[in-house]
Amino acid sequence: MNSNRSLFRIGAVLALIGISACEEIEQVQDRFRDMTPHEAYQASLSDAGLTSTALGRDWILAGQQAVQAPVEISLPFREAGFITPEEPRAVGYRLTIGRGQRLTASVSLKSGEETRVFVDLFRMAENEDDPPRPILSTDSVPGTFEHEPWRGGDFLLRIQPELLRGGTYTVTLRLEAQLAFPVDGHGVRSIQSAFGANRDAGRRSHDGVDIFAPRGTPVLAISAGRVSRVQVTNLGGKVVWVRDPIRNSNLYYAHLDSQAVSRGQEVELGDTLGFVGNTGNARTTPPHLHFGIYRRGEGPVNPDPFLRPPRGALAEQTADLGHLGEWVRLLNDGIRLRATPERRGEILRELGQYTPLHVLGGSGEYFRVRLPDGAYGYVASHLTEPTDLPLGSEVAARNQMILSGPSYAAPVIVQLDAGTEVPILGRYEGYLYVRTPSGQTGWMGEQQQ
Repeated sequence: MNSNRSLFRIGAVLALIGISACEEIEQVQDRFRDMTPHEAYQASLSDAGLTSTALGRDWILAGQQAVQAPVEISLPFREAGFITPEEPRAVGYRLTIGRGQRLTASVSLKSGEETRVFVDLFRMAENEDDPPRPILSTDSVPGTFEHEPWRGGDFLLRIQPELLRGGTYTVTLRLEAQLAFPVDGHGVRSIQSAFGANRDAGRRSHDGVDIFAPRGTPVLAISAGRVSRVQVTNLGGKVVWVRDPIRNSNLYYAHLDSQAVSRGQEVELGDTLGFVGNTGNARTTPPHLHFGIYRRGEGPVNPDPFLRPPRGALAEQTADLGHLGEWVRLLNDGIRLRATPERRGEILRELGQYTPLHVLGGSGEYFRVRLPDGAYGYVASHLTEPTDLPLGSEVAARNQMILSGPSYAAPVIVQLDAGTEVPILGRYEGYLYVRTPSGQTGWMGEQQQ
């Protein structure tokens, strides 16, 4: 059997064992952690007897549904949304953070009164049957927090205000590389030799990345830490090792022309450690920095994702946020309801002309909406219009019930006398969305007219 292939398979098995071990450790840690602010608030509702009320149960259910059926988004992402105080609601976003990436989340809320907003970041378990595990939790809004997972994976962010509170929230989620770039004035385009490349006719592999730059270019500390070794070796030439306590790793800078630090020295992000050269076994190559990351129990780690800024930019906000909390209707037939606010998002269904939609959020060119039947999704905002101007009018041929939803099982809002004329604001599944003489909005069946 090919020895390289055997080593690859062994490495894959060990990686799976490592992931499984991390899962088990996290499960144990989760059993002994303190309650999150969200969990503590729910316990206080229970102590007050509010979880036995319909309103309290709806608040708990909203939080659970946000975790069970989140919106799957790609980053960077920004959304402004509206939560009405009268209707308990939460929003959830599922996202992926790659290894070597840092998540920055900013959340704010505009409300007419002081409001606690619970923001929870969960890690999704490898086993879908296991519940998500809380990673970060806060009720301090507005605020910004960061998370750097050592291993990548899927995560979920939930936002939920306290009971009987609401307002307009804005959430912004971005990814960036965990580490700064180690060569002054250069970036990932200067990396010309990748991690894992064969060396010495395949007898060893390249345990870092080579960053080419002119001799004498400053080599910078890419994180705060302590210099653990300053050496001269046959392989690396003049080298500097820095211990990164935040990421529990050792950072290796090799082939330096000269070193500018000493063992035991504390360094901050951006401090000069030395200068680019070609000492050691790089004497026959152009000047460059060999940079490596090593972690106990894992060995060499590919530095590239820790240095490479993620691609992508925030979508321009063109959806009119002045419609948050209002009703709009679709201009045309066959407009698509999507699972995410992007043109390649999964199509959930196609909707009919004049379908009324409750606007709950805006992201880029899309409205996040709730349909009259309670379903959620995104529609292109430029394909909607306000419901202010009636489409026409209907006259009740007999005493007519106006319902709170497009279903005969929905509660009755008011009963119209025969001959009452009402303006039509929208249509959905055989029902008319109308405004009563008293200014209330509701539904009446078309087939009864």
